[in-house]
Amino acid sequence: MITLLLVLVAAYLLGSIPTAIIVGKLLRGIDIRQHGSGNAGGTNVFRVLGWKPGVFVMLIDVFKGFVATYWLPRLAFAATTLEPQTVQLLCGIAAIVGHIWTVFAGFRGGKGVGTAAGLLLALYPLAVLICLAVFAIMLFATRIVSISSITAAVAFPVVLTLFKYAGHRPITPLLYYFSFFAALLIIFTHRSNIKRLLNGTENKFGKKKT
Repeated sequence: MITLLLVLVAAYLLGSIPTAIIVGKLLRGIDIRQHGSGNAGGTNVFRVLGWKPGVFVMLIDVFKGFVATYWLPRLAFAATTLEPQTVQLLCGIAAIVGHIWTVFAGFRGGKGVGTAAGLLLALYPLAVLICLAVFAIMLFATRIVSISSITAAVAFPVVLTLFKYAGHRPITPLLYYFSFFAALLIIFTHRSNIKRLLNGTENKFGKKKT
């Protein structure tokens, strides 16, 4: 049990690495949370610092979620009676929580989309590819990243439901129910975006926020 707790703490700390904030400090000497949308995520880095730093931050955030879900849990498999996928999900969730509420930056991090994508990539890559396609289609149609992220998050449990009941694919109950939790969490972290969407003031992708 102690080993599992240590691995969960490690996953949280890995997720807590504030990639966007570090990149903002190194490249421009700024706190990225005080510019653009105010979010410590890849999209805001893209908007404020350019596409190269933005893509770098996005990839690192996905990598954090993948490592926390795929590699770290292996250190605890032999030290717990929990099923391996249960341990993986717990570690992945710890990384997402760390990304959103990072201990290294006053518990003000990003929205968790990239890190959640890394978790899902480690557990069910086919579903991630479909959700990524949904994201791309929505971004092309609306040019609004928040709508695209929320739609992709909601698509995840829908995709798993179709796989489970229409495609008769083996989806474990834990992963299935987690998909709904993940969608609700992403919606929660985008609550300020939703408010701006309702007010008609949400920024569009490719347009710098003044």
